[in-house]
Amino acid sequence: MGVLNATPDSFSDGGRFFSMDDALAQGEQLVEDGADILDIGGESTRPFSDLVSIDEECRRVMPVIEALAHRISIPISIDTNKAEVARRAIDAGAAIINDISAFQMDPEMPKVAARCNVPVIVMHMLGTPKTMQKRPEYNDLLREIGTFLDRAIGTADKHGIPRSRVIIDPGIGFGKTLQHNLQLLSHLEEFASLDTPILIGTSRKAFIRKLIQGKSEVEPQPDSREVETGTQASVAAAILNGAHIVRVHDVANTRKTACIVDAILNAENPG
Repeated sequence: MGVLNATPDSFSDGGRFFSMDDALAQGEQLVEDGADILDIGGESTRPFSDLVSIDEECRRVMPVIEALAHRISIPISIDTNKAEVARRAIDAGAAIINDISAFQMDPEMPKVAARCNVPVIVMHMLGTPKTMQKRPEYNDLLREIGTFLDRAIGTADKHGIPRSRVIIDPGIGFGKTLQHNLQLLSHLEEFASLDTPILIGTSRKAFIRKLIQGKSEVEPQPDSREVETGTQASVAAAILNGAHIVRVHDVANTRKTACIVDAILNAENPG
C-alpha cells in the first residue's frame, strides 16, 4: 500500500503533494514503483494534530481520487475517519475505506461501508490523534488491542460487512510507546486468530527515528536515508511475523524487501 498524503502538514511529507499536479504525479509514481493499493488521505493523523472539516478534507482529496481513478489500475483506499468523506470518495472512484478510528469517531462509517459494499480497514488507536501520545498505558497490550479489533469486526458484522471484507491494523504509533510498537511487531501472530488480513504501517514513524537517534541530540528527518533503512527493517519484521499488507511511503524499496522476505518464507524444506 503506497501512501499519498494530500495534506499540508503530514509528519513525513507534509506539503510535498498538496498541489493537484504533484499529487497526481506521486500517485502515478507509486503505481509505477509497484504499489498494489494507493491510500489517499486529506487529514494529517500525526500525534497532536487537529481535525479538519468534512468540506476541507473533501476539497483536498476528491479531485485527486477522481483523476487517479481514471489513470491507474490498482484500487484506491480513502484514509478517513468521516463517513461522509468516505461516501464521496467511493462515489469518486475509491474502492476501500481505511478508518483509523475503527468506527469510533463516526458511527455512520460501517453503514457507508456496508451500503457501498467495499472492504474496510479498522485500526486500533488509543484516544484521538490529538491525545493518543499523552502517556499511553496498557495493562495487557496484546489482549487489549486484540479485544478492540475483535469488537470492530463485530460492529462490521452487525452492519452487514462480512469478515472477508475486513482488514485489521494494530495501529503502530497510534497511542503506543516505543516499546509497545516493538512488542506489537514481535507478536503479530497473536492477531492471527481474528482470521482477517493484517495491515501494518511503520513507515518513517517516530519509534524508528528514536531508535536510530540513540543518544544523539539530533533526531533524523523522516525522509532521510537512515530512516528508510530502519523502515525496511521494520517492514521485513512485520512480514516475517504475519503482516499481509504494509503501508509505506517508498514503494520501490519495499517491493524489494518484500520479495526477499517472501522468498525466505516460501523456501521449501530441503529435507
